[in-house]
Amino acid sequence: MTDKSSQTLAWQAMSRDHHLAPFSDVKQLAEKGPRIITSAKGVYLWDSEGNKILDGMAGLWCVAVGYGRDELAEVASKQMKELPYYNLFFQTAHPPALELAKAIADVAPQGMNHVFFTGSGSEGNDTVLRMVRHYWALKGKPHKQTIIGRINGYHGSTVAGASLGGMSGMHEQGGLPIPGIVHIAQPYWFGEGGDMSPDEFGVWAAEQLEKKILEVGEDNVAAFIAEPIQGAGGVIIPPDSYWPKVKEILAKYDILFVADEVICGFGRTGEWFGTDYYGLKPDLMTIAKGLTSGYIPMGGVIVRDSVAKVISEGGDFNHGFTYSGHPVAAAVGLENLRILREEKVIEQVHEKTAPYLQQRLRELADHPLVGEVRGLGMLGAIELVQDKATRARYQGKGVGMICRQHCFDNGLIMRAVGDTMIIAPPLVISLEEIDELVEKARKCLDLTYQALQ
Repeated sequence: MTDKSSQTLAWQAMSRDHHLAPFSDVKQLAEKGPRIITSAKGVYLWDSEGNKILDGMAGLWCVAVGYGRDELAEVASKQMKELPYYNLFFQTAHPPALELAKAIADVAPQGMNHVFFTGSGSEGNDTVLRMVRHYWALKGKPHKQTIIGRINGYHGSTVAGASLGGMSGMHEQGGLPIPGIVHIAQPYWFGEGGDMSPDEFGVWAAEQLEKKILEVGEDNVAAFIAEPIQGAGGVIIPPDSYWPKVKEILAKYDILFVADEVICGFGRTGEWFGTDYYGLKPDLMTIAKGLTSGYIPMGGVIVRDSVAKVISEGGDFNHGFTYSGHPVAAAVGLENLRILREEKVIEQVHEKTAPYLQQRLRELADHPLVGEVRGLGMLGAIELVQDKATRARYQGKGVGMICRQHCFDNGLIMRAVGDTMIIAPPLVISLEEIDELVEKARKCLDLTYQALQ
């Protein structure tokens, strides 16, 4: 046994004996052992066996500027030496948090100039729940409590975040959702559109929002929360008719709109935010992931000025976290935004790499296993089917997991959501690396198809 292999086995034993992994079958993981990732550079990872892997998921959608950026490590080190920690409670603040709030406001949609910091996107959505209910109470409408989310939406895995999200597997554990949260259909044409055209289905899915507002009663509805593009649900890109119809509905009713920008924010769509791409006008926006490129945990909520005014005039908002606006995280966030701006990363995505990625991905549509390829910006999804014409799936085969394993074994991270394979590579991926990603994806589709025959 090589030194590498023995070290891998030692780490896997630590995992089995001491670590409870997130979103994992703990028993299955203990038997198999996790793959141990030890280093990374650019868009590549290396595991403890020395295998090089193209990270088609940017970690968990977050490593926007790629791995190994010395500038981010250096600002973290400098900040740790200067002010490693202080809180934002008790009428105190520190420069990194204040400067980052200003930098975020500079790139946020017009009229959104205030930021509440959290430690993650999940905490951001907990904050959203409390802030929108507090807002309506201050407005003299404390009965406006209900928040409408979407089936299969994802807003984190805290109690409030998992409740706002619409994933049945999460709701089955822990008695969720909590009261005051309801869900409507998702705009997933390929999976649920039936005989409708995409545009017909987009309008139908949007109309479910109005139907639910009327069912619950406008006087009881506080907000509608949605991702511009559903990420963890399977890169669900709404039909073109969806968001215009939703905007029309939101304009009719006195409720707040919350855009969860945790995945779409900071360049993933080729715009600063998914709301910029779709021309939406949210009242609150949840952020995380690309804010620091995942180098350090941080999240937040960007708040429209009209909402912030009500909150700020309402006395104490009794909410916050020990690590809200952590100075080291804020310093990394500031430097990350500088890199995105000065290196014109988002412009490069918009003009060059995203169009090329989408063009190359669409070439996979001719594969016998592929029912649809869709994507936008640096997001993509490949639907695996048994029958292209009817969109019928392989039943009981776990095709997505078979494909994911082939990807892992062939140097590519591609995520499986059921039988949908999804990608969200670092925003700095090159044209040559896109070619490599697509070629590896095709090889893994071939291997999966062969395994099913």
